[in-house]
Parts: sequence; structure tokens; C-alpha cells
Amino acid sequence: MTTSALVLGPIMRHVDYVSASIWFEIRGSGTVEVNAGNRSWSARAFAAHGHHYALVHVEGLEPGDVLPYTVRIDGTRVWPDPDSDLPKSVISTLRPDKALRMSFGSCRTSVPHDKIGTGTHGVDALRSYALQLSAGGGERPDLILLLGDQVYADVTSKAMQEFIRTRRDMKRGPGKELADFEEYAHLYSLAWSDEMNRWLMSTVPMAMIFDDHDVRDDWNASLSWKRRMERKPWWHGRIVAGLASYWVYQHLGNLSPEERAGDEIWRRIAADDAQGEVDLSDVLDEFAERCDREPTSYRWSFCRDIGGSRLIVLDSRAARVLEPSRRALLDDEEVAWLNDRMLGGGFRHLLVGTSLPFLLPPGLHHLESWNEAISEGAWGRFAARLGERLRQAFDLEHWGAFQRSFQQVAAMAVEVADGKRGSAPETVTFLSGDVHFSYLSEVERTTGSRVIQAVCSPIRNPLQIVLRTFNAVVAYGIATKLSARLARSARVPDAPFRWSGVKGPLFDNCLASLADTPRGLELRWVSGVVENGDYRHPRPKEVAAMTVGPRRG
Repeated sequence: MTTSALVLGPIMRHVDYVSASIWFEIRGSGTVEVNAGNRSWSARAFAAHGHHYALVHVEGLEPGDVLPYTVRIDGTRVWPDPDSDLPKSVISTLRPDKALRMSFGSCRTSVPHDKIGTGTHGVDALRSYALQLSAGGGERPDLILLLGDQVYADVTSKAMQEFIRTRRDMKRGPGKELADFEEYAHLYSLAWSDEMNRWLMSTVPMAMIFDDHDVRDDWNASLSWKRRMERKPWWHGRIVAGLASYWVYQHLGNLSPEERAGDEIWRRIAADDAQGEVDLSDVLDEFAERCDREPTSYRWSFCRDIGGSRLIVLDSRAARVLEPSRRALLDDEEVAWLNDRMLGGGFRHLLVGTSLPFLLPPGLHHLESWNEAISEGAWGRFAARLGERLRQAFDLEHWGAFQRSFQQVAAMAVEVADGKRGSAPETVTFLSGDVHFSYLSEVERTTGSRVIQAVCSPIRNPLQIVLRTFNAVVAYGIATKLSARLARSARVPDAPFRWSGVKGPLFDNCLASLADTPRGLELRWVSGVVENGDYRHPRPKEVAAMTVGPRRG
């Protein structure tokens, strides 16, 4: 296989009934051409900080097409490897009569698939799934949704540190953490170059949203956190590189062709393409700096309708309002955007993807709501300082720690479930990751749609045993009553409903699947198991499953 011109990709991104968008990183300037049958589509590369990218828009297709494809760069074939025994990569458009089938998960570290890497980080559930699918096991999903922490900019692997060491003194800030776009580019290369996952991403559409580790642990946890980070001399370069690289590597492919046409960065590419390769280095840096300074100036959230269901994917990191008097997980513009997409009805399932679980286990939810209240002064200044330390030490910054936003979205979900925003779906389902354990919770209701929270985390980054115990103790049992009392003592408003665990907690590395079936919403969590020392070919193992059927009566 001629690989000298192809760095990463092809990665299948936005796919609808008649088109597909395929993303590439290539080694130099050039033109990328996708060929399927006797048709071809091409795009000229654009540049950013010495790297070169292309997004090929494959259009004029038919619903339900399944087309094997090849890739050429400046006339030279670069994909697939003619010697590979993997199935051919295909472009598979949606069918209007096909119910939704998708997979989701979060938190994946990129370390070798050998005895050492598996011993420290466990089996990569995404690789296990790719092996299963490539062998003909299971039906290809319409989408894989990656809910954050695809790359760890703050907790780097040995391979990443070796690269950093060739560029700068790691004894100076930011040390082992990422400093600039070049280091982000290398980190994405480590994350997306595994041969099995690369094949998977070339044939199954991928959607993505960031979480904190894509930038830094506790990103935008509070105004105090933000001010502390801004005092670090390396932080400005880090946040600019993190957001600029995120637009290139993750966000661009989330956009539909219509959304790309209206995107301010993509318009620069389209306007200047006739002049040759467009260099976006300065444009992206200025854009990223503005996005950090003025979060309302750009939207990272997106929405897709697939197979009779609606998927809304929320940015729960960059869109935060941190001023104590207006503290919110979603700013007003983001709330209005979400509100519009939760109107109208007509969907079998309404799915809300958010990297942070909307419904934490009740014990953790009450603890975080109490912590927010005392951190903002409910118990006085001394307690506020203690609360802020606890917030940052124990990652107490999920939806429960932003009560204004939690109450707003909870009210929307209940109205949807009660049929007050159009015909009610069978379920209102929140899909999340982040917490490094998986579970299924359900809101206690007797009428209307079922409201559930499905979490899949991690794909590959298991929680330490001591932290598993801590989370299990705090999240469930008597701790739930104690944390609820603490929340009430700090005058936290009651939630509009109660919820409880149905499955979990599961601490395995997993990839979850979701399928709309005649019996209801079928959910499965699948891990990987190594047999006979074959670390590179783990077999899939189902660790939990449940079908959430429509409410009767």
C-alpha cells in the first residue's frame, strides 16, 4: 500500500440519504479523489500549521446505496491496501424505511494493543467491535457517536511524551501536557492510526463531541478554575490549539453540507479554493481565541434525524456561563437552540447526546448540587472556598452542579414526554459518557414517554479500584439520602422528578449499542476479552443488555 501521501483517514463523517462527507489528513498539498464504481468526487486540501486536510463531499447518491470505494491523492492510489484482508470500505447512505441503529461511548486512551497496554488500560472496546464487524458479526450501524475524551491532552502516553521531548523541555510548562497545534496533530495521529479502528472509521459514519480531557481536566468547571488557568503562561496557546484542532479533526465532519455552507471557516476554504491551497493557520487561531473569549459566538452542538429518531448532541463544555450570578451549563442561545429542536414531535425516539450524564446516580447528583450551592456562598465564605476545592478535586461539575441548566432541560424533557411539544416519542433518552462507569437509569413515571439515561464510559480507560469503590458508595445506597439532605440544607430546588438505577454500575471498558426495534429501544454494552494471549484480537463479550419498551396504557 502506498501510504506516503496519506496520514489519517479516510474517516466517514456526515452521511444522509444522498451524500457522504469523508475526511482526510494528507502529507502535503494536493487533491484527494474518492472513486466508487465509475464515479469520482474530489477536493483540494487546505492547510493549518503545516498540516494538510481535505473533506470530500460525495453527492448524487441514492438512499440505501452501499458502494465500495477507493482513494487517490494526486492520481496515486492510497486506500485501501491491496494486500489487506479486511473488507472493502464502503459508503452507505441512509434509508428512510430503516430504523435507527447506532453505537456510542466515551473516554478512549491510545496505547499499544499488547500485554503491557492491555494490562494498564484494558482492552480497547472500539477495536474489539471493529474486529467483530470486519468478521461479519453484527449489523453495521448507521452511526458511531463518540461522546468526548477521544484524546487526552493532559494525561499523555509514553509515545506522546517521546514526541514532545523532541520539541521542547518537558521540565517547563506545560510539561507532559500538550502545548500547541503540532502536538495535537500528533496526538490525533496516535488515536486514529490503529489499523482496525482506522478501517472501522472508514466505513461507519462517525459523529463526535468534545469533553474536558480534549482540552484539560475540569475544563470550565467554574470561574475560579478559568481564572486560575488563565494565569498560567502556557494556557492561552493550549486553549487556542485545542479548539482550532478540534474544529479540523472533529467538528468539521459533524456538519451537514448545508451547515458547512454557512460555517465561517468553511466559507474561507470555499471562497479561496480556486487560488490554490488555503492556509487557515491564522484564521483558525483567531477563531479559537474568540470562541474561548466569547462562547456565544459559535455553536459546537449539532442535530441529526436518522431512521425516524432525532439525535441532538450538546456541547456541555464550551457553552458554559461561569459568572456566579448567571452560572449555567448552557448559555441562553444554546438553550434556545435546544428548545427549538425539542419541539414538534413526530419522532419514535428523542435522543440527547451530552458528554456529561444528565442524570447522574442520585447520590452523586445531590452531592454536586449541594457543592454548587455552597461554592456560590449558600453557607458563607469559608464554606465557599472549601466547596470550590472539593469541586475541582473531585470533578463535581456535571449537570447537577449547574442547577439552572438542569432544571431547564428537565422541564423540556418532561414536556416532550407528556406530549406537550407535539406527539410524544416512545422514549426521551439521554446518551452520555465521562464518568468511567456505565449504567442505565430511568425517571419514575406512570404516564407518557419513558425518560432514561444511558451511559457508556470508558471505551478504554478503566477507573482505578479505589475510585470504583468511592463512586459506588457515594452514588448509591444510604449516601443518596445523606447527599439529598445536604442539598436541601443548602436550599437546592427539588428536581421535577425522581430517577433510579436499572442497570449498573458497570466498570468494564465498553462500547454501547442502541437499536430501535419493534419491541422497543434495545441497549447493549459490549467489552472485549483476550484469549490465549492474543492481545491484538480480543473477542467481544456482552456485559449488559436491556430493551426499553413503549409504555402501555
